[in-house]
Amino acid sequence: MGRGRHFQYFRVNYCPESFSFAGVKILVIRFSSIGDIVLTSPVLRCLKNQIPGAEIHFLTKKRFAGLLEHNPHITKIVAADKVLRHTIAELRKENYDVVIDLHHNLRSLRVKMMLFKPSFSFDKLNIKKWLWVNLKMDRMPDIHIVQRYLETTKSLGVKDDGQGLEFYPCDCDLPDAEEFPEEIKGSPYVVLSIGGTHFTKKMPASKWIELGKKIPLPMVIVGGKEDMENGWQLSENLKKLGKKIWNAAGLFSIGGSAHLIRQSALVLSHDTGMMHIAAAFQKPIVAIWGNTSPKLGMAPFRTAHFNMEVNGLSCRPCSKIGYNSCPRNHFDCMQKQDIQSADLQKFIQEAIENYLTAG
Repeated sequence: MGRGRHFQYFRVNYCPESFSFAGVKILVIRFSSIGDIVLTSPVLRCLKNQIPGAEIHFLTKKRFAGLLEHNPHITKIVAADKVLRHTIAELRKENYDVVIDLHHNLRSLRVKMMLFKPSFSFDKLNIKKWLWVNLKMDRMPDIHIVQRYLETTKSLGVKDDGQGLEFYPCDCDLPDAEEFPEEIKGSPYVVLSIGGTHFTKKMPASKWIELGKKIPLPMVIVGGKEDMENGWQLSENLKKLGKKIWNAAGLFSIGGSAHLIRQSALVLSHDTGMMHIAAAFQKPIVAIWGNTSPKLGMAPFRTAHFNMEVNGLSCRPCSKIGYNSCPRNHFDCMQKQDIQSADLQKFIQEAIENYLTAG
């Protein structure tokens, strides 16, 4: 099999030439997290649209199941039990025809082995990532992770449809117009997505303030409850400079924040799930990169974007995920971000002008 399409012959009478994929029942595995799950959306769409009568089940962790609840391409969501054997017992009752493993870890391997069905697993490129992060030997291919996800479906006759990401927030999470402050209500705005799981992925408040000065429209801050204090600091400082800004961090669910993003003119975001949700709504994005890099294959997918990053640092990328503090204690990957960049300012200006013209 080709690279990125690891096949396991669990069923001895399986014959690719004679197997009919019409009406096939498919299990897709991706346990976490927000961004990675959003990035699987093209796979789900292509499987559903290109295989007649396909039934798509999705296995994920319970806390992420809500991200998929309203996806029209999914027949059933299976929330993984803390005791994996209980989940496997439930899955075996479904008698799947094939498993698409988009997580490819020990847990998903156990599921595949216990289901005893043909499976295809995506290539995580772990060796190439390790070489780049640890030895700074760049062997990374110029291919997005979404395209590597789609590689796992080629043997099913599924092709990349050339479209982008999708995300379906519940209408029940739509923020009410009355929740917007008067200075923001009814105005076009820019979203500042300030959250992030790891410290080294998050830009310091001083840099956000410097960047916020350059935004000509009102701004809305989104993030989790853990970002409320940073959001308050950012909003208070920008208000003193005469900016209209609303700190909505911690006020809404992921779905509610997604609705705020969908209604925005432009999104400025760290390398997080919210960045990929913005891409799903085809929003222009200023993607802010710290210790990670877009060359790891997770840049905003098929939407206009500007990668805001500090190139030429010998220590970057220092991780494919992130750290709770800078390993070198200087945090140059964020502290040296060039907010005055003419290219950055041009991207912001054109994105806003395009939005206002279209609106």
